[in-house]
Amino acid sequence: MRNTLHVRPTQREKAEAFRGLHEGEPFVIPNPWDAGSARVLEALGFKALASTSSGFAFTLGRLDGAATLDEVAEHARALDDATSLPVSIDLENGYGPQPEDAARAVRRAAEAGAVGGSIEDYDPSGGLYELAHALERVTAAVEEARRQDFPFTLTARTENYIRGNPDLADTISRLQAFEEAGADVLYAPGLRTIVEITAVCDAVTMPVNVLAVPDVTMAKLTEAGAQRVSVGGSLTWVALSGMVAAAEAIRDRGDFSALAAPVRLGEWLGPR
Repeated sequence: MRNTLHVRPTQREKAEAFRGLHEGEPFVIPNPWDAGSARVLEALGFKALASTSSGFAFTLGRLDGAATLDEVAEHARALDDATSLPVSIDLENGYGPQPEDAARAVRRAAEAGAVGGSIEDYDPSGGLYELAHALERVTAAVEEARRQDFPFTLTARTENYIRGNPDLADTISRLQAFEEAGADVLYAPGLRTIVEITAVCDAVTMPVNVLAVPDVTMAKLTEAGAQRVSVGGSLTWVALSGMVAAAEAIRDRGDFSALAAPVRLGEWLGPR
């Protein structure tokens, strides 16, 4: 039997594949929190991965927003090394308030092997950036994305709905401005209803990423106009919930039955 050597795709090839996904049928981009979960998601047949800032922060024993750019860049490299899939990185606010901070975050993600990334309009010190300033930041991130020698897919996020300001009109205005600035994908995490999702998707022309809603199916999301659906930190919390339930059963009842849960590590983590 002849052995065949699997050749990993180049960064450009992954970037082009990722861009192609946004031009085809709507797709799910799940969010691993470490290299192992990334390998499992690849083995399960997903076509691209996106990091989760909250899930990654959890692996460091911290809350969302507490990782540094250096740590996130290393995480991006680990995810990229773990699989052959395109990887997009949650770059939060760019780890600094200025446009050059957003640009630097994009550059660091690209250097680490990522082919996409997101920049949000939330200032961790409190509140959303004023639109003019948010637009400068997205513009700088877009310009840095265009400097790469491959098509880096830049996602621009507005955080209204997860920062206590569920203002649909302002959300749409921000996304339209980000689209005008050249963002490749638009994202407003926290939209909860089909009416809201449809309004956002109808108001822009670029692909829209939608954060999955537990009681809304993929079919309904795509019917509303979503091109890409992510799950944020939710898979991390699903895994954590299972661990906590098993640990509590051990602590409270001496019940070890949950430890019989089947795993297929050879299938999931075998040679690529």
